Amino acid sequence: MHKDVEKILVTEEQINSAVKRIADSVNRDLNGEPLLVVAILKGSTPFAMDLIKKLTMPVELDFMQVSSYGKSTSSSGFINLKKDLEQDITGKNVLIVEDIIDSGNTLFKIKKLLEHRDAKSVRICTMLDKPSRRVVDVSVDYVGYEIPDEFAVGYGLDYDELYRNLPYIGVLKKSAYQK
Repeated sequence: MHKDVEKILVTEEQINSAVKRIADSVNRDLNGEPLLVVAILKGSTPFAMDLIKKLTMPVELDFMQVSSYGKSTSSSGFINLKKDLEQDITGKNVLIVEDIIDSGNTLFKIKKLLEHRDAKSVRICTMLDKPSRRVVDVSVDYVGYEIPDEFAVGYGLDYDELYRNLPYIGVLKKSAYQK
């Protein structure tokens, strides 16, 4: 375990199990229809890459980058769209892949934006859900794990761009961000 991690919330084995469970659900729900996976940069990248390997329908991949955290451990509530999709999503089934849903602000706004672009369907998938922090009612279609209100890092999740490479998801020690 990394010296800045207080405890492990989700092991590497549990991550692999959640990815398979979510992929099985997506495969069943879409029943072979083509899918555009929209990975939210940067945190969801490991999850999105593992997930698409297990999807059985034709899959396209695109990315969006939004910011609501900066160098903080809580969402600002303000969404800054840094990178938009490179393709037209009209008539496509879209799966937004996120690392964690906290307040719900980011995903609520992204989903509304994509729905207004005339996607056939827009679903949300997240590895982690923190419903205790929710301030916006956003419908999440696929969830890996629900976690308590602690600052999680690893498997793409970061603090100030660090810890993304940890193969598990852990709780960051307060001493690591209260410097």
